[in-house]
Amino acid sequence: MKRYETIVIIDPELSKEAETPIFERLNDLIPQYNGFLIETDDWGTKKLAYDIKKKNRGHYVRLDFCGDGALIQEMERFFRIDDKVMKFMTVLLDENADLDAIKSDLAEKAAAAEQAEKAATAEQAATEKADEAVETEAPTENNEPTEEKKRGVTHGRFKT
Repeated sequence: MKRYETIVIIDPELSKEAETPIFERLNDLIPQYNGFLIETDDWGTKKLAYDIKKKNRGHYVRLDFCGDGALIQEMERFFRIDDKVMKFMTVLLDENADLDAIKSDLAEKAAAAEQAEKAATAEQAATEKADEAVETEAPTENNEPTEEKKRGVTHGRFKT
């Protein structure tokens, strides 16, 4: 199986609701052709190097997936038909991608991200608990002199 990367530039004036059918179609298309979607990376709206369809901005999305030539042909046919897609480009990343290794890498990354999330949550809870303890122990400050200063108690040779 081959690994590909496709960059798609979508009309930036579309709402999120109008963009979702494009990605739903791709999410259905990839498994249909025995492919595997590794990652969808939304880069957001950026300025184009030159105007495309009289627009100077475009919404960039990167798709990382495994598949074969039939999948690429069908995806590119879909991109050509859809008027919402301004430009697209597919690049071959790996001629012989090991799908099992890719899936295990994704699982490891997901587990590491979950563990980091748990650690961050625990750290945040500990910080909040410490802040609460400091708030309850901290004396209230007032500008009134202490009882010792009122009585003129001396420390050493000097009166305070």
